[in-house]
Amino acid sequence: MEFLRPATWDDALAAKAAHPAAVPIAGGTDVMVDINFDRCRPTHLIDLTRIGDLYDWEVGATRVRLGAAVPYARITARLRGPLPGLALAADTVGSPQIRNRGSVGGNLGSASPAGDCHPALLAAGAEVEVASVRGTRLIPIDAFFTGVKRSALAPDELIRAVRIVRATGPQQFAKVGTRNAMVIAVCAFGLALHPAERRIGTGIGSAAPTPVRAGAAEDFLGAALAEGGHWTSGRPVPPAVARHFAALVADACRPIDDVRGSAAYRRHAVTVLARRALDLAWAEYRATGGGEPEGGAPRCASA
Repeated sequence: MEFLRPATWDDALAAKAAHPAAVPIAGGTDVMVDINFDRCRPTHLIDLTRIGDLYDWEVGATRVRLGAAVPYARITARLRGPLPGLALAADTVGSPQIRNRGSVGGNLGSASPAGDCHPALLAAGAEVEVASVRGTRLIPIDAFFTGVKRSALAPDELIRAVRIVRATGPQQFAKVGTRNAMVIAVCAFGLALHPAERRIGTGIGSAAPTPVRAGAAEDFLGAALAEGGHWTSGRPVPPAVARHFAALVADACRPIDDVRGSAAYRRHAVTVLARRALDLAWAEYRATGGGEPEGGAPRCASA
């Protein structure tokens, strides 16, 4: 195994072009596990730790550009405001050691159906910025995952950053595991409210061959809240609406039976997570002044 250590981004792209089968490594929290268990034996490793741009982020008016190697711990400490759903997901990753080394870019590169950050990225709305010696392109997060641990990355491409829509409303993330830490999710769910657009975002993890959105559930809930005047009034979501939303989320799953849980359990658990996430997000929306009362005056923040 040959270890390549480029000093610049251009050098890294050149190395990847010369060795398309080379595996990039920054935090190494996924790559080293695969190597140690002999699940992966690449001829070349490309060490990206000298490329400072990958550890930077920019918070813009509508989006956050997150360098591919920004550690989870930085997201939870510095970006909880603009990216609350992703920060909640990052909180659940592994141990403190892993959160200080692992990154969203590495999570995407592995493309695991159980990747903790993927539901939050789907719910919030993200694009993956990838590059090669041929140029740079943006891949919508919905199109990034193509199969079990497969992605839309070309053999000569590297992930440079993730561009994520800034939160304009409450976001939630939750997962079910066999214990509270250091565990691969049995299933996971992310939810984002986009009040300005009267839109809902969802993301489901570890319950299909790829992370997926629940499009029918999003459309149903967004329309139900609009038709009932809930976005503007801030009134509680009717229980029947919440139940149907959760059922539609479960319908988007394609779970399997494995050592971590049965397909039936995953489907049931996703239903519960979706209902709870909606309850929490909507309660936060109301508590922070979301909507207006019937007379049109702004709601009090304590309402």
